[in-house]
Amino acid sequence: MIRSALAVLMVLPLPLFAQERIPSHCIALADLGSERLHRARFESPVTEGEVRIRYLDHASFALRAPSGRVIVTDYTGYIGPVDIVPEVVTMNNAHGTHWTDRPDPRIPHVLKGWDEAGGEPVHQLDLGEILVRNVATDVRRYGSVRPHGNSIFIFEVAGLCIGHLGHLHHIPDDEQFAAIGRVDVLMVPVDGGYTLDLPSMMQVVQRLRSSVVLPMHWFSGASLNRFLTDMEAEFDVVRLEDSQIDLSLARLPGRPTIMVLDPEWLP
Repeated sequence: MIRSALAVLMVLPLPLFAQERIPSHCIALADLGSERLHRARFESPVTEGEVRIRYLDHASFALRAPSGRVIVTDYTGYIGPVDIVPEVVTMNNAHGTHWTDRPDPRIPHVLKGWDEAGGEPVHQLDLGEILVRNVATDVRRYGSVRPHGNSIFIFEVAGLCIGHLGHLHHIPDDEQFAAIGRVDVLMVPVDGGYTLDLPSMMQVVQRLRSSVVLPMHWFSGASLNRFLTDMEAEFDVVRLEDSQIDLSLARLPGRPTIMVLDPEWLP
């Protein structure tokens, strides 16, 4: 059922963790607790053991680790009128609103979800505190199929496994699901047309059974509301009325929860 954010979110003190990456072992199961909403500026320090997630626009999210490192998904070259240089950006080029051919040259790691030569893209970027990897899927293209044209990116940070489905066009097969592994926080496109149709996308969400689902890629409230209505029997639904949230492994919700963030560029 749909509930207000304040009714389900708790703010509790957190233990201190070491600065290096906390092993997440994303193929294993996680113990579930309750989530935490943290209303702070994106640039403010992030508590050890937490990850700050901000919904920027369309399919772009900004993740901030406790060290201050920033990751941006489906990077288009703009994150707002700020001079923040991400450590890592990921991109998919199934549609022009998910990438740029002119990324900021100061960005150390630009990960493309496709291979320029048409092969399978493979990423395994280990930054100690952060691990970024991908699972390639196919995309539709003018009535045909472009193999390996999209990447599902998985970010392992602070013990959390955070997955971004990108411009997903088909239900992953068993091998792809196994490679994805556990996903605690799932960013899922819910437009129902340009990407996977909504009934099929719902099957993907149900299969992954993530603790937190963050809808994205919705062009109007219609497809978003349909997704929420069809999923609320199995998932709690929370409209946060905010653009960002701080999450930790220890404070994930006990029942799978769809959290609706309002897109907003960094100020």
